[in-house]
Amino acid sequence: MSHPHQEVDIARRLHTIEWLKSELLEGVSVFFKALIANNGQVITKALASIILTCYFLSRRLGIGLQQMDQVVEEQLRDHLDTDHQLENWYGDVSACLHHLEEKNRR
Repeated sequence: MSHPHQEVDIARRLHTIEWLKSELLEGVSVFFKALIANNGQVITKALASIILTCYFLSRRLGIGLQQMDQVVEEQLRDHLDTDHQLENWYGDVSACLHHLEEKNRR
């Protein structure tokens, strides 16, 4: 038999996940609108909001922040190994990986 406190906590966790999913969609919407308006400051804030929401959502889903960073780095290395188009055209993958590695050294 579950305790009322447990049920409230489960409901709150589910509500929080749903709220974060909505925040993610809202961030994407703001980003698209900022692109149309060509507003660099709003674009940057919207992208930051999307990234933060993904981190918050990962925590609510039981994925630690460090684990998330590790998986992002692994995906970047995989992209380097598979000659990702953005790496070939712009060097984005290696630049992002370098940024994360430098950040981790501090």
